Amino acid sequence: MIIGILNGPNLNLLGTREPQIYGSATLDDINTGLAHVAAELGVRLELAQSNTEGTLIDILHGWRGVVQGVVVNAGAYTHTSLALRDAFTATSIPFVEVHLSNVYAREPERHHSMLAGVAIGSVTGLGADGYAFALRGLVSTLRRRA
Repeated sequence: MIIGILNGPNLNLLGTREPQIYGSATLDDINTGLAHVAAELGVRLELAQSNTEGTLIDILHGWRGVVQGVVVNAGAYTHTSLALRDAFTATSIPFVEVHLSNVYAREPERHHSMLAGVAIGSVTGLGADGYAFALRGLVSTLRRRA
């Protein structure tokens, strides 16, 4: 089983970007932790990050028929991108949405997710650990469905 890990805008700055909100773990730290979880689960990962909405969509299109599911932190595109939601539904790739911070305890404009309605689930506010929880939950769900 191959799982995509898709990270959106500004997540390349983790570790230095507002650590009081996003923590001190870098994206490389998160990816290293996910590699350990993936090995434990017996799955392979495809890693991608972009600050550009169109590139994220192109990555999803390229993953069609390649990955069995995606863990996605779409960053601010979570709240604005109908196009990214459409890419998930058009490719039929199941996914779990993850956010480092509790978006529901933040600014009102962050309270709505364009992706949540078509996601398997979401993990919010648990910091870097949320990625591992999302990966475990996604793999477990996909295996139950198989």
